[in-house]
Amino acid sequence: MTIANHAAPTQSGGTPVADPNDHDVVAIPLRRPWRIISAIAVLFILAAFISSVATNPNIDFGTVGTFIFDKRIVEGAWLTIVITGISMVISTVLAVIVAAMRLSSNPVLSSVSWFYVWAFRGTPLLVQIVLWGYLGLLYEKLTLGVPFTGIVFWQIGTNQLVTAFVAGLLALTLNQAAYSSEIVRAGMVSVDEGQREASYSLGMSPLYTFRRILLPQAMRVIIPPMGNELISMLKNTSLLSVIAVLELYTQASMISAQNLKQVELLIVVSAWYLFMTSVLSIPQYYLERRFGRGTSRSLPPTPFQRVKQAFVSRRIPGPEPTPETTPIGVQR
Repeated sequence: MTIANHAAPTQSGGTPVADPNDHDVVAIPLRRPWRIISAIAVLFILAAFISSVATNPNIDFGTVGTFIFDKRIVEGAWLTIVITGISMVISTVLAVIVAAMRLSSNPVLSSVSWFYVWAFRGTPLLVQIVLWGYLGLLYEKLTLGVPFTGIVFWQIGTNQLVTAFVAGLLALTLNQAAYSSEIVRAGMVSVDEGQREASYSLGMSPLYTFRRILLPQAMRVIIPPMGNELISMLKNTSLLSVIAVLELYTQASMISAQNLKQVELLIVVSAWYLFMTSVLSIPQYYLERRFGRGTSRSLPPTPFQRVKQAFVSRRIPGPEPTPETTPIGVQR
């Protein structure tokens, strides 16, 4: 923005003289043509891409419309949501425990938690899923008894207990807990050390301090990356197709193997994943607002509040200016 200021005439002593024809400040907006050119270029590329997809003769959009709400696809999407919800809840609880162990002064607890994070973050998730799926090859039976004595209280076949569904839950939960524990630990470290010292001076135990003082303050740092991990967990369920869990991607693969419409079924799967991630982003947004209270003087309005304000401002016109409220020199 360019600002033009006209110099005011002065008297012989240097005292400025008021000039009725002079303006204080004239603001001239700075022209930015490259913004308009870049926006037009982006819109042109986007329109060209949409047109190429919409007019592509190799895509059968009728098949997409047929299978978008197919019973098998809906059942797969529902199973995907169930696996994501169960795995995320259990992994979050386990992550808090592992993070507390990692921050503990007990060397055994901190060493065990470090090894757990090192092992599950250092190996691919796909490998972990296959190992849990083929657990019966390592242990034919799972027993409960007294170690090193041969006394057995309970015994069951591994494949009977650890089904494909259970194996998928175990793999996703334990892998996610390793990543989430580091997020929780980072949130704990972000809290000022004086908070811990003050709680200890008041006689609070370490566990009570962690649960009532540190964790609530750390949630502001934990929530955003945990929301990303939730969305990542939702998409990682597609890897369970290697052990024949009938989630969304597995169902689509089975259908495409019958009708040879691989691209169309991939579009269906992508649409469902986009829908589910969009829905999961809503509670993440409101959780961030809730735990972000106190960081600023006022929270920004939510999207619904913005729409409501815009609607109300259009429906309710402002008051008509009166001669008493009209500024001097402004024509109505």
